[in-house]
Amino acid sequence: MEILVNPSKQEWKSALQRPLIENKQLETTVQEIMEQVKNNGDAAVLRYSQRFDNPNVNKLEVSFAEIEAAQHSISPDLKHAIVTAIKNIQTFHERQEEIPSVTETMYGVKCWRKSVPIEKVGLYIPGGSAPLFSTILMLAIPAKIAGCKEIIVCTPESKQGGIHPAILYAAQQAGVTKIFRIGGAQAIAAMAYGTETIPQVYKIFGPGNQFVTKAKMMAAMQGIAIDMPAGPSEVMVIADDTAEPAFIAADLLSQCEHGADSQSILVTNSMTIAHKTKEEVDKQLSQLTRKELASSSLQHSKIIVFDDMNHAVELMNEYAPEHLILSVQAPFQFSKKVINAGSVFLGNYSPESAGDYASGTNHTLPTNGYAKAYSGVSLDSFVKKITFQEITQEGLQTLGPIIETMAAAEMLDAHKNAVRIRLNSIS
Repeated sequence: MEILVNPSKQEWKSALQRPLIENKQLETTVQEIMEQVKNNGDAAVLRYSQRFDNPNVNKLEVSFAEIEAAQHSISPDLKHAIVTAIKNIQTFHERQEEIPSVTETMYGVKCWRKSVPIEKVGLYIPGGSAPLFSTILMLAIPAKIAGCKEIIVCTPESKQGGIHPAILYAAQQAGVTKIFRIGGAQAIAAMAYGTETIPQVYKIFGPGNQFVTKAKMMAAMQGIAIDMPAGPSEVMVIADDTAEPAFIAADLLSQCEHGADSQSILVTNSMTIAHKTKEEVDKQLSQLTRKELASSSLQHSKIIVFDDMNHAVELMNEYAPEHLILSVQAPFQFSKKVINAGSVFLGNYSPESAGDYASGTNHTLPTNGYAKAYSGVSLDSFVKKITFQEITQEGLQTLGPIIETMAAAEMLDAHKNAVRIRLNSIS
């Protein structure tokens, strides 16, 4: 990892440049896939699945028997881990439920808001280089709590065939209604448009590679809601001399192993921490099973050293990391300075992987700087907020003249008349 010392603000943009994934060929390829699936349904989905995932796939939906069999293929320890994670995720997200309350804004005028579940949601679960069964928990559990009627999952088969049993087990435990063995842009297209087998959904969730991300963005442009714009995973660690270099290195590498386009940034005010962390990264990297991916990711990862920690705070909020770890002496106090971040981890004993799996918070988070404007997935992501109001005759007599004055100023006579005709009937 490259070490930068006291870079000027003019250098920050280039120092924090995320890996570029956009190109014209990507857009052309995804556009073709989207159109083929829209026009040819199941036939196109199968053709792309055979081409990109498993050449022997011949059916799209995973049967109940396959789902049931999966529970016999995973260890008791993993089952226990999944069930424990479900409990924690459920506990955290249940607390996000909003109880409707009526507000009387003036006498005779009552307003309130109610959360209504999105009826049909589609969850995309990557399954290629790593079977991300944890993402099912992060998406299906809040969907279930919200009351979504239809929760479908699309996840690709491996090249050798089959879906990892942990994905099927997690889906069953989390309340998924249907599972389809498809991945890539074709899965997003199938959920966006619907096919003979795969139902159209109203909102699509889940991470994925550059093809999946581009397909989600294209679906959003055509009126299908998505959770958020998202790209490769990223982490930023803010550390002072109370941090543990071995811990920092492990956290940096945990992001790097997601893929070659992931990014890890360490920002510190200690040259000692910078050099010791770099040594630890090299040491731990050699022990990883996905060291080739992690090594590629390290090419665009950085260690930045500032003499002044205020510069670290400014850089942190400018970068707006997906994951932010505060390995500093007073992490809670420091956390009050955080303005832009997806999810924040306080202290030396709060690894980012806790949020990825089982602490209870959601790991589906905004990347690529979108944390400046977007939140991570929550219970709110699976509901619509509908407002209601009820106005009595007395209330309209008080509020009506206000509405008439405003409507007249905007030269909207029909708006004014909708009030006047009622006031005349009252008098």
